[in-house]
Amino acid sequence: MLINLPEKRYYSIGEIAKAFNVNTSLLRFWEKEFAEIQPKKKESGTRKYTPQDVANIQRIYHLIKEKGLTLEGTRKQLKLKHSEGNLALIQKLEKVKSELEELKNKL
Repeated sequence: MLINLPEKRYYSIGEIAKAFNVNTSLLRFWEKEFAEIQPKKKESGTRKYTPQDVANIQRIYHLIKEKGLTLEGTRKQLKLKHSEGNLALIQKLEKVKSELEELKNKL
């Protein structure tokens, strides 16, 4: 699903709900269920979502609403993707490290 949101620093829960065509209560529920969604809260309790929160909501929306995964299945997928991302980063860093060691040995 492509969402149409202007680039901003923070988004209200209403803007996010409208962009994903869901109720605000669903967003509040997902906030409790998924650690990946952590909106900033004003003293009044008003939630302000960052672009990273929006990206996480988009992933969760895709897994639950479009792929039909359960909440537990979605949690596992998010954890797996997070682990894969870390693994790829570690591999890239190890490659850079070995290249730097080769350069050092040539000097």
